[in-house]
Amino acid sequence: MTDSPAYQVLARKYRPETFADLVGQDAMVRTLRNAFKADRIAQAFIMTGIRGTGKTTTARIIAKGMNCIGPDGNGGPTTEPCGQCEHCTAIMEGRHVDVMEMDAASRTGIGDIREIIESVHYRAASARYKIYIIDEVHMLSTQAFNGLLKTLEEPPAHVKFIFATTEIRKVPVTVLSRCQRFDLRRIEPEVMIGLLRKIAGAEGAEITDEALALITRAAEGSARDATSLLDQAISHGAGETGADQVRAMLGLADRGRVMDLFERIMRGDAAGALTELSAQYSDGADPLAVLRDLAELTHWVSVVKITPDAAEDPTISPDERARGLAFADGLGMRPLSRAWQMLLKAIEEVANAPSAMMAAEMAVIRLTHVAELPSPEELLRRLQDSPPPPAPGSGGGGMAHGHGGEVQAQGVPQPTHPGPRGPSASYGNTVVALAADQALARYPTFEHVLDLIRANRDVQLLVEVESGLRLAAYQPGRIEFTPTETAPADLAQRLGTALQRWTGNRWGVSVVNGCEAQTVFERRDAARLAIEEEARQHPLVQAALMAFPKARIKSVKTAEEAQVEAELDALPEVEDEWDPFEEE
Repeated sequence: MTDSPAYQVLARKYRPETFADLVGQDAMVRTLRNAFKADRIAQAFIMTGIRGTGKTTTARIIAKGMNCIGPDGNGGPTTEPCGQCEHCTAIMEGRHVDVMEMDAASRTGIGDIREIIESVHYRAASARYKIYIIDEVHMLSTQAFNGLLKTLEEPPAHVKFIFATTEIRKVPVTVLSRCQRFDLRRIEPEVMIGLLRKIAGAEGAEITDEALALITRAAEGSARDATSLLDQAISHGAGETGADQVRAMLGLADRGRVMDLFERIMRGDAAGALTELSAQYSDGADPLAVLRDLAELTHWVSVVKITPDAAEDPTISPDERARGLAFADGLGMRPLSRAWQMLLKAIEEVANAPSAMMAAEMAVIRLTHVAELPSPEELLRRLQDSPPPPAPGSGGGGMAHGHGGEVQAQGVPQPTHPGPRGPSASYGNTVVALAADQALARYPTFEHVLDLIRANRDVQLLVEVESGLRLAAYQPGRIEFTPTETAPADLAQRLGTALQRWTGNRWGVSVVNGCEAQTVFERRDAARLAIEEEARQHPLVQAALMAFPKARIKSVKTAEEAQVEAELDALPEVEDEWDPFEEE
């Protein structure tokens, strides 16, 4: 048995005791200092921010400041608690009877809140204020929040509430409106490195600046994460701790080697990239971590390309900064954006693949091949600069324009209407205008019959008529046709019955032999094929097809169709729009 004190982790040992020790939260500290000085202390506070930025620590410092009486026992509320009086000591040790901390993650119900509501009516036992600190307040149930509202809005003068949460959006707005809110920011890298260097010096540990930069980057703005990693790094190093030891501790790949891999990928060197990836894997790097580092590097280079000042990051070494600036100057935004999207997909694939290394290698192969692809502008420039192949025939006056990989034909005649049009019904002077004739006159062409079938949503009959009927003659009330080989035998009977049911008049539908007219489907296909063939003969389209032998013309838009689409996409004009600055 020994009398030496138990070891205390650095995150607790160097926990801030006063607002002066709280790093990276200057705006909040200034507001609280002014509030305490002017005796304008709110009835409730809510602290929000990511993990490890000091939410609960700030709550305890506020509680100490409210109840501190100073070494002489005569002090008032202050932002500089003495840390020596009985209240300061008891609060920091978590044993003060008037400062109650509750974890809302484990006590979420209305019953727990009811205890608070019933106890607020009693004055503090020994301190100036009775303070309730509720951590992770967003975990409270809806009933618990509702039960707290009235007390939170009008608490007794001796009661203060301090809430802490990482999920501010889950806190009801009715609660937020009753609290003074403080958003604790991520701690900046420069401030974090200074804090870690100060703690390492106090512990007598030797650790390099590059190692501190790696810890700061891994902490992502959380002071608790940073001090915990520093604690681990000091133990891992057992002497002077360097960047290699921290990198091995965190399971990170060497940043310089990640840049080497990135350079080979963006150069299109598939063999070199696979060799470098295999070497990093042999040295113990996790394939998923390598791809994440590549994604982080791609993001950083993209940001540096847009905002060169982003390169002045204290967590980046001078050599990495120089190489990053070179990447930003030499690479375009299109390949960087393309690499970012592919890396996001690759990270997901590697995480779910049976073999992470195999999936990572396939991702690297895809990245190297895509890196060599030209941009649409460069491809169009190449096609325009190269001499077009000799065209076998005239294009009929049509002109094809390609942009961004899309081939459109303009100036190509619109296809003729797919439905053959028969002669209109002849109404002689000797024919009496009967009611039936007047009703059938609403269907002067066969196209109107097709519209009638569509209107009644008989899809099967419409397909059979358009694909199996060669129209020989038409007049309102009478249809003669030659069926195709695939047409059903009862097509005439079913068509006549349907038309009689829809129009209320008898229709004569008969089958004749010898008609070789095209069906509706055949006419549509013939018109489409003619337009595609005209577009295919254009020199620019031929050059594109020669550059990409497996490419196919997917669709062709005529100038009229493009104009119709543009008109449909355009915003409608608003008439009589109200102008607030218009004089009446």
